[in-house]
Amino acid sequence: MAQDLLEELPPEVQGEEFLGTVELAQGKREVQVGTAVPITVINQEEIDDRQAGTIAELIDSVPGVSLVNGSRPEGSGINIRGFGANGTYGTDQKVAIVIDGATTGSEEIYRIGTQLFTDPALYKSVSVIRGTVGSYEWGSGIVGGVVKLDTKDASDFTGGEIGLRLHQLLGYTSNGEGYHSSSIIAWQPMENLEVLLNYTKRDTDSYKDGDGNLVSNTSTEPYSGLAKIRYTFGDANEHGLTFAYQKTYSDEFDSPYDQFNQVNFGNVNRSTESKVATLKYEYNPVGNDLVDLTVQYSYSDIYIESEPTNPGGFADYLLDGDHDYSIDKLTVKNAMYFQTGAVSHDLRFGVELISKDRLESQVSPTSGSVSVPGGKDERVALFLIDEIGLGSNWTITPALRWEDQKITGSDTYAGDRYDNSALMGGISARYEFDSGLALFASAAYTENLPILDDLSVASRMTQPEKSQTFELGASYVAGDVFADGDSLQVKANLFATDLWDITSYSGINTVDSQGAELELTYAMDNGLYVDLNAAYGDYEANGSNPWSNAPANSARLTVGKRINEAWDLSWEQVVAENGNNNYGGYGISNLRATYRLQNGMLAGAELRLGIENAFDRAYQPNLATQLAAGRNIKLSVSKTF
Repeated sequence: MAQDLLEELPPEVQGEEFLGTVELAQGKREVQVGTAVPITVINQEEIDDRQAGTIAELIDSVPGVSLVNGSRPEGSGINIRGFGANGTYGTDQKVAIVIDGATTGSEEIYRIGTQLFTDPALYKSVSVIRGTVGSYEWGSGIVGGVVKLDTKDASDFTGGEIGLRLHQLLGYTSNGEGYHSSSIIAWQPMENLEVLLNYTKRDTDSYKDGDGNLVSNTSTEPYSGLAKIRYTFGDANEHGLTFAYQKTYSDEFDSPYDQFNQVNFGNVNRSTESKVATLKYEYNPVGNDLVDLTVQYSYSDIYIESEPTNPGGFADYLLDGDHDYSIDKLTVKNAMYFQTGAVSHDLRFGVELISKDRLESQVSPTSGSVSVPGGKDERVALFLIDEIGLGSNWTITPALRWEDQKITGSDTYAGDRYDNSALMGGISARYEFDSGLALFASAAYTENLPILDDLSVASRMTQPEKSQTFELGASYVAGDVFADGDSLQVKANLFATDLWDITSYSGINTVDSQGAELELTYAMDNGLYVDLNAAYGDYEANGSNPWSNAPANSARLTVGKRINEAWDLSWEQVVAENGNNNYGGYGISNLRATYRLQNGMLAGAELRLGIENAFDRAYQPNLATQLAAGRNIKLSVSKTF
């Protein structure tokens, strides 16, 4: 069982030898105590339990993650450790979004936010890596972290058995009078072939804040679809082919161009279409620890079409600008395990070919300035991560990434070409005592290579942004701590990040940050559990000024009780200090209940009730540009037939 559970963990964690009781705890969320990487994994049970309407809403429960709004896919932004989305430039390229290995959602588009147009119902797992040390497999210039999403498989519903299963979820939210539906067909015509189809639709009106005031332009009506096929072959099914395609589409009518509702540029009719396709080949021969090969081609495309609803204003060229960018990526990587004497190596290495194409848009008819330069960003990358085991206690993990870039402009900047390259790397060390206590430390350096947006400033096209991060932490895992059959997992880490040679933000040359993060879960044999996570940070820009994108210090406590296999009841308290935007500190309570029918024709059906912001508090998170939703009652029912 432990071996099977280990295979479900992200690659960043699989190489660690000691599992302890990580997968046996009964809290809402496992603490990843077996690795020095600051990573949080949200599994299928928690995705269902939170009933989040967006990925942003789902992962804001991770320490170090803050949102710029987040209640709808349009105009929401993801910020990790002070980097990522902001209310002006969209995103700063320092948080990577990876869907089934495809890169998407990190373009700098004025007043748009993180372009993560997708639905939580498509996914069975979301992993959030904070900082740089665990990022080298996923890209360069990653200072805030990585959001890694893995889509559902048909075998998640068929259990690997031949047959056809149907899964239906229906949900309702009181604040905004919203509904959503997710329908899944999972078909396994033979043991080595599985097919999944998913269609998800949401429709929610604008919500009200805690004072009962309507927060305008917060309605949303997206739909998403996912098709996924997996086929394995060979004498021992050592070969595997997986194809996945997903699409999300949404329309907005007479909505502000500025999706953060900060500046009145005028209103637009806008449609957004996001597509992600992956084709993956895997070869993992039985009995050969030196070959675990993956070859994957991925394609992602985001197309945003808009037109002004009342043309004739000063910013029509912004309102009438269409955006289209696509990323083609070919990744070839291999994992191998071998020993050299008393030293073991769990080595992953690979090569990536990446090509980003972007349409030129938003050209001023008077000045000729271009808000969204067009062109192509082509890269070749090599990466290597070696988890070295020294005896049964030490794990040393060096990591390297080399990336070479060629940027060529188009249209206004046709003929402009720039070449850059960078060598980045880091190392982590972890020592585990026999008692379950582990100490770890890491150092990491990365470079954010120039982007197409800076074609208008030639000096920026040869100036990568540079960052270094140092981390120090400890974890502890044990059973029978306070009572027979209980379990405790706790992980804490300190970090310090310096970013310099900055080109992403106006008037900012350096950003320095220090902080601490805590994750804890405690569970008793009688079903009682307690989860706690917290994040604290101190952020400065240009040496002494407050960093405008700094999240507020926050903590989240969950106390729950599982009753047999049928009930899961929990209370969650979220508190945050007053941040640098002075919106005020707050504390809100969320209540959740899940009931699983055990008998009868509907056995296996799951009924969920959530009451978010139960006391109807009016509050605004520090990085948000509008008040959060007031009390919101969420109901859902799901069943696999």
